[in-house]
Amino acid sequence: MGGGQFRSFRQDASVRGTRLRSGTIRRVLEFARPYRGRLSAFLAIIAVDAALGAVTPLLYRAIIDDGISAGRRDLVIWFSVAVGVVSLTSGALVLVQRWLSASIGEGLILDLRTSVFDHVQSMPLAFFSRARTGALVQRLNGDVLGAQQAFTSTLQNVVSNVLTVVFVLAAMFTMSWQLTLVSLALVPAFIVPARWIGPRIARVTREAYGLNADAAQTMTERFNVAGAQLAKIYGRPEDESLMYRTQAARVRDIGVRLAMYNTVFRVSLVTVAAVAVAVVYALGGLATISGSLTIGVLVALTSYLTRLYGPLTSLSNVQVDVLTALVSFERVLEVLDLEPSVRDADEARDLSPAIIARGASVELDKVTFRYPAASEVSLASLESVASLTNDPEADTLTGVTFRVEPGQTVAIVGPSGAGKTTLTHLVTRMYDPTDGTVRIAGEDLRDVSLASLRAAVGTVPQDSHMFHDSIAGNLRYAKPGATDDEILEALRAAHVLDLVESLPDGIDTVVGDRGYRLSGGERQRLAIARLLLKAPAVVILDEATAHLDSESEAAVQRAFDRALEGRTALVIAHRLSTVRNADAILVVDSGRIVAHGTHAELLAQGGLYADLYETQLATGLDDADA
Repeated sequence: MGGGQFRSFRQDASVRGTRLRSGTIRRVLEFARPYRGRLSAFLAIIAVDAALGAVTPLLYRAIIDDGISAGRRDLVIWFSVAVGVVSLTSGALVLVQRWLSASIGEGLILDLRTSVFDHVQSMPLAFFSRARTGALVQRLNGDVLGAQQAFTSTLQNVVSNVLTVVFVLAAMFTMSWQLTLVSLALVPAFIVPARWIGPRIARVTREAYGLNADAAQTMTERFNVAGAQLAKIYGRPEDESLMYRTQAARVRDIGVRLAMYNTVFRVSLVTVAAVAVAVVYALGGLATISGSLTIGVLVALTSYLTRLYGPLTSLSNVQVDVLTALVSFERVLEVLDLEPSVRDADEARDLSPAIIARGASVELDKVTFRYPAASEVSLASLESVASLTNDPEADTLTGVTFRVEPGQTVAIVGPSGAGKTTLTHLVTRMYDPTDGTVRIAGEDLRDVSLASLRAAVGTVPQDSHMFHDSIAGNLRYAKPGATDDEILEALRAAHVLDLVESLPDGIDTVVGDRGYRLSGGERQRLAIARLLLKAPAVVILDEATAHLDSESEAAVQRAFDRALEGRTALVIAHRLSTVRNADAILVVDSGRIVAHGTHAELLAQGGLYADLYETQLATGLDDADA
């Protein structure tokens, strides 16, 4: 009885009370449809291997009774050769069975991971603002691996164990029904220890997972660039070390407990098996002496015992095994069933360059918007909460109407929380309006394919994200087929080429996690270079110079001037120079446009814009004039 026999009792026994949703098994079988041929071969090989396993003790009996006891050397040789052939055949079948299991399992992992990854990518921004990244990664890793076990290890164990028990009991009953009944009477001695210690192993295992997760979270937070910076500024190294050591010590202690539980479990089963064999030898030996049983039959029966108790012990926990795999499948399906609130219409058309050429106007027509409820965009299990809460109670935007003509630059200003960024999210279709229509080049965005919309609109946010990749790799994210010359031209236009050329590896320089090897101004200019390489018809700048110093702002502003040439632009304004140069300014307050006009017109009108000018924008006046 190897370590594989104990796998069942390390599963979470809490799934015993789980009620699967209707249709789960049908959907599980749909994922298996592409592999039905290999699954059939897999099950056939399991059956043949189980049958061969039951044949070997019969050959032992024949060697002893028909060969050795009868003095037949030829039979001893032939039956011994047969044992070798059966062993070689069984070994070959195990290899083929493992290949089939691996190809089916890895294929299912690929299918499930790809499905979940693609589906998560299609989710709206609100989904990512609520879900924990770690929980999503767990669905792609742990739950997907648990789901594929339904077709590999769990299926294999259930089928193999059932067939092994059937074949072994059939052979044992034909040789001695009395000793077979005695053997079955000893089965509870195996089941009781398993039932008693199994839940304890499961509980300790769950606790170990939690402690390991806590320790891993500590490392993740401290080893992340931003976390490491914060820890170095405010952290106390001795306290940090003590905290981690305490967590690691708890992991050590729980590991010792788990090791002891597993050892006690294994020793108890081995001991009971030894006692069972001793009982059968005692009773069978007496029967052999009396002449009612042959020595070969006794040897065969004791050999069968080692093949009987292991599968029976595993089958006693088969409900947990099956439900564990199916619950993992349900957790994967739970993500796949969460419908994205923003998707392509059935007959969505492309916002083609020909349409854009007619004029990339941007228009919001009587737009009202309220952020979606949590139940529409998230799952409680991904947020680690009992139920989804914090649903919005009021509209973020109400009756917003404006139009940006092709080639115009319109600035959007207003107090914090007024709805400025929300406006840009609707233009990029991160969300759809609750009411009203958003158009680009006269096309309702809900009728346009998301791919063509993404190609037509480019954004530079306040904090431009960079992947842990080279400068060229980050820029090619906007245009995968871009040549080095195109990248260099984009960098030149963004006023950052001199910097890049001064780096040892040039455009092949890796920027680090989130671009932390670069300054804020350098990251922003790279983001503008990425935008210029994409060459969108509509540009959105979301307070892209908010946290830059004067020198960096001046360089970025020159890059912006190049980026906005000939393009329709929406600019959430923070700096006075951007506002003053805009063709028009929209003043947003509490989700409504309360004023619009040029800088001079709005100052003359007074009101909120004049207040903002005095309190927020006037601080940049000297820098802008300089």
